[in-house]
Amino acid sequence: MLNASYQSCIEACSNCAIVCETCAASCLREDDVKMMARCIELDRDCADLCRLAATLMARDSANAKAFCQLCAKVCRACGEECGKHEADHCKRCAEACRQCAEECERMAA
Repeated sequence: MLNASYQSCIEACSNCAIVCETCAASCLREDDVKMMARCIELDRDCADLCRLAATLMARDSANAKAFCQLCAKVCRACGEECGKHEADHCKRCAEACRQCAEECERMAA
């Protein structure tokens, strides 16, 4: 496998993207959607960045490390925001974001 060294980071990014999409969709179904606006925005940004980070690592792009630094930063912000909410989907998202940020930081070091 070409990118075995990236495998755990690719998996964390792929998982985080799915969990963020699920969180955003669930937030849209909450009674007070307006209260969840920042969470939804960050979920969507984080999901997109995580997908692209995984893609760049999979193709062994020269930009992967720099991009993973940005991905980690957005994952941290998303995880912090999700951590403010009581919903189970937000708690799961905060954890996935934390794990992804740690993997991206390790990969980019």
